[in-house]
Amino acid sequence: MPSYRFPKNESLSSKKLWQEVFSKGTRLKAFPLVLQYHKCPLPENVPVQAGFAVPKKSFGKAVDRNRIKRLMREAYRMEKPGFFNNIEGSYAFVFLYLGKEMPDFPDVSRAVKSLLKNFNEHEHEEAVEK
Repeated sequence: MPSYRFPKNESLSSKKLWQEVFSKGTRLKAFPLVLQYHKCPLPENVPVQAGFAVPKKSFGKAVDRNRIKRLMREAYRMEKPGFFNNIEGSYAFVFLYLGKEMPDFPDVSRAVKSLLKNFNEHEHEEAVEK
């Protein structure tokens, strides 16, 4: 049975890794989300560590930013087991919300699913090229 958990060791909490993802990472878009990822060794023994961010400029209230991050975490948690069964290496993910209004869960879920599918296709193409 797949695990739908999102434990603390799968959360991207290293400031250095966040900076590395933004400086050296690859970007995939599926409105209203962007996935920035980077293949790198992780401090924990997990295939992926994920972080979630919402710009303060678009959503001034912390309540709104936290709600959107909660929606993104939940969508990621539900899609994670199906996508990372055959992943090789370790990756740091950052999901960014770029929309201007408050989203609903189906929109966020659809975008996360699309981003993870694009990630798998992109990484499979790179593995074939090597």
